[in-house]
Amino acid sequence: MNEIKKPTDIIIFGAYGDLSFRKLIPALYHLFSDGYLEEESRIISVSRQKLSRKEHIKLTKEKLSEFIEKESFSNEVFDKFKEIIHSVYVDFADNDSYKDLKKILDESSNEDRVSYLSTSPNFFGDICKSLSHWELIKPTSRVVLEKPIGKDLESAREINNEVLKYFNENQIYRIDHYLGKNTVQNILALRFANRIIMPLWDATNIDHIQITVAESVGVEGRAGYYDQYGAMRDMIQNHLMQLLCLVAMEPPCSLDANSIRDEKVKVLRSLRPITRENVAANTVRAQYSNGSINGQPVPGYLDNKDIEESLTETFAALRVDIDNWRWNGVPFYIRSGKRMEKRNSEIVIQFKDVPYSIFQNNGEPVSSNKLVITLQPEESITLSLINKVPELSENMRLEEVDLELISPSSTKRKNEAYERLLLDVVRSNPTLFMRLDEVESAWKWVDSILEAWEDNIVPMKKYAAGTNGPSAGVQLIAKDGRDWHED
Repeated sequence: MNEIKKPTDIIIFGAYGDLSFRKLIPALYHLFSDGYLEEESRIISVSRQKLSRKEHIKLTKEKLSEFIEKESFSNEVFDKFKEIIHSVYVDFADNDSYKDLKKILDESSNEDRVSYLSTSPNFFGDICKSLSHWELIKPTSRVVLEKPIGKDLESAREINNEVLKYFNENQIYRIDHYLGKNTVQNILALRFANRIIMPLWDATNIDHIQITVAESVGVEGRAGYYDQYGAMRDMIQNHLMQLLCLVAMEPPCSLDANSIRDEKVKVLRSLRPITRENVAANTVRAQYSNGSINGQPVPGYLDNKDIEESLTETFAALRVDIDNWRWNGVPFYIRSGKRMEKRNSEIVIQFKDVPYSIFQNNGEPVSSNKLVITLQPEESITLSLINKVPELSENMRLEEVDLELISPSSTKRKNEAYERLLLDVVRSNPTLFMRLDEVESAWKWVDSILEAWEDNIVPMKKYAAGTNGPSAGVQLIAKDGRDWHED
């Protein structure tokens, strides 16, 4: 079936920022190159910098050459792409400055409009108010909100309520780029399209589940921003909680956006509260100190020139329990940190041991099966099975072998997450975006942990840069007789 494509005006606020040049513009270039954007579509860069059209095109070409693979860039394609890119100066907080944006939008008959707010959330309300004032919001308009949406439930509600004054909920796309990764979406196919997997996905067969998002980089040039948020707000409240929901959700009745998001909200509402009484037993927070990465010395978090004193965590680990029929008694261990030993994001489904082993295996324990879903640095899905060692010894010896599930690719270039997400916004498909009740449910659960941390009920630990976090993070899972999955 041929896809019906409609010309769309894509308006990027904060267009000269790092996210725009590093991710958004390259994604739109690829979508245009691959034929997913109509040539009548327009990309309008909105910024507080005044550049001529010629300067804007030159800068865009330079950034594309910097941030996409050399073999993926074509001068011939760019000559066509530059015809749909435009720029306009707007001071986000100055309503009068939007008149030039209105002028350029009125030049087109495109009914579909996407406003991508790649700015500080402090400007979300002002931008939406001015779009409404200048009558630039149509029934077919959509608005994309970049994280962070608030620092807690109260501030998230304040930001969302401002946007909801001008856009309906079904027009708002709250983006989490992790959900654009092909392997994350493949969790749905793996769970609900394979008869061999479906009956194993519960407390009867699964011992525990681990979700890890580890970064080897530090805060780099984002120290001022990061120190206001930390690992819990920056990573766990959104990225890791979304991964948890996809792994734990019940089968939706269809692939309809609200069917899937309904099931994710049910998971969030089933999370066992972590309160002041049990927060010390179920959470760990830590800051990295000086250490080394790849043999090179790196400074500690507090050595950053933009930070003097801070109790902001750069590492967080939690034991999460879901109080429902499917997951009763199955702990979810989640952790995220900066300046870890290596960059690695993965989900580990650890199955239970066989009830009784008939294999002596030379006195060595027989490993249990596990399914490892790797998101980065390379995406993969690996199932660990137990196999006989091919030899002629009297006693049968066993070994763990990996069965890697590799999807045959029809394209030479791997699509990036933002390509999928931007295309879904153009298609008006909100499946991979967070609904308001999802955002609020996640914040409600996280807020009680943050409040307890602010009262120092869980003391801040330290870990050396280049390691896998503090010993307390190891102890969190070890006290239950388990270990973190480390290659």
